[in-house]
Amino acid sequence: MTVAISFLIGAALVGQFAPGFLARLVVGGADPLATLVAWLASAIAVVLTTAAGVVVLLLPDHGLTALHACWSLIQHGTTPRIEAVGGIAGTSMVIALAYRLVATTLHTVRRRARARAEHLETLRIAARRDGSTLWLAREEPLAFSLAGKPGVIVATEGLTEHLSQAQLNAVFAHERAHLTGRHHLLVAFADALAHALPFVPLFKLSPAVLRELVELAADSAAARACGPDAVRAALIKVSQHGVPTTALGMSGSSIDLRLARLRTGRCPAGRARQLLTCTFAGATALALPAGAVLSAIALTCLA
Repeated sequence: MTVAISFLIGAALVGQFAPGFLARLVVGGADPLATLVAWLASAIAVVLTTAAGVVVLLLPDHGLTALHACWSLIQHGTTPRIEAVGGIAGTSMVIALAYRLVATTLHTVRRRARARAEHLETLRIAARRDGSTLWLAREEPLAFSLAGKPGVIVATEGLTEHLSQAQLNAVFAHERAHLTGRHHLLVAFADALAHALPFVPLFKLSPAVLRELVELAADSAAARACGPDAVRAALIKVSQHGVPTTALGMSGSSIDLRLARLRTGRCPAGRARQLLTCTFAGATALALPAGAVLSAIALTCLA
């Protein structure tokens, strides 16, 4: 029983304290893609660790065979009736939460897909198509991307009038980064988590944080391709205009933070270093709940 509780406590600790730690990484200038990976890995770790705790609760006599003696010590004094009741309650809770998560995810995906389809239908009537880009005859400099098969970039004619060629390239690099990085899907997943499990701080805060992180990640990709100065100048010119709720665009959230990060003039790390950083961040985030569990087990065994 203690092992199962350790799993659940580990998941609860990560769900409670991970948001603050990850937010400090963003403000501190950490790689946005690595932070994005860490955030998603933390969410997955919380779900898996919670499920593992329920499995241990259901199978008190199995698993961790290498620590059988310690396992027996931890279980000492727990009656089969308590274990059975705990297992039934835990299973019911996991089934209910899984059903809510799946149902909410499907509802969110369908709602966003329907809104996106309606928006695209209107845009195709009003816009001029040039490859994968839809051009709108509007004076305001604005661009955003819409997911789909294939995804499209929507831009206004005002971009060509108000932005230099380098700045225009930066805008399109930003929007392509959204499409290639599947950022729309990540934001939809965060929305579903927040609606399904709002009592977990990590999930409740995910939509706002994920939107901020994908914009920072797209800025980073654009800065690598076009230079941070071009991205910053383009962001200043397009930041006065919003984007549809079903889209991601350069004039999205956290403008001040993004401008501050671009103001340094430093190009982002190379792809090899970024891959290494993302791997480390994801592995560390996945291991945090397990580390809490193993620490609790070790302390119990040594007591």
